[in-house]
Amino acid sequence: MTTPEAYAVVGSEPIFRGRVISLRRDKVRMSDGAVVEREVVDHPGAVGVVAIDDDGKLLLVNQYRHPIGARLDELPAGLLDVDGEPAVDAARRELAEEAAVTASDWQVLLDLHPSPGFSNEAIRLYLARGLVPIPEAERHKPEHEEITLTVERVPIAEAVRRVYAGDLTNAAAVAGILATAHAQATGWTGLRPADAPWPARPGH
Repeated sequence: MTTPEAYAVVGSEPIFRGRVISLRRDKVRMSDGAVVEREVVDHPGAVGVVAIDDDGKLLLVNQYRHPIGARLDELPAGLLDVDGEPAVDAARRELAEEAAVTASDWQVLLDLHPSPGFSNEAIRLYLARGLVPIPEAERHKPEHEEITLTVERVPIAEAVRRVYAGDLTNAAAVAGILATAHAQATGWTGLRPADAPWPARPGH
């Protein structure tokens, strides 16, 4: 359970501002009165999509990730870097750009804080069904890492096997795949609507 609480920040120093993230050093008063320094990574937030086709297979993208020097199987996903864009619209955009499909049925699958010890990053994962391919002429033109991005369709059980075998390690993908397997086993009940409140979204 996430319980809102805020320790007093008695000082804050910007350290770095990049294209995606920034870093600051806060001086925070602890519950015992001591003041300590905490480095905080500010992140715009992100969305990801577990897209299920009519055969019950989910879409995985595989792309290069420079910080770890490796390619990873992941969910279609991206940053919340368009001002004022609803999260579900960002998810629709990322699904179209990375997997070249649209979806007619959207629900919230789960919300994550992947690294709350040092970052305010929050990720919302959606379940998308009713997939329709985008015509070739209308597809997004990839650039940078996306140029070599590949897409495969994998049975849910196979994706779960990859998780437990250690072959699939992207945190959002692991959480989304296991949540999807549970949701499928319970008849897709209990999922939230696509526009459900998201108070943890950075900047909101």
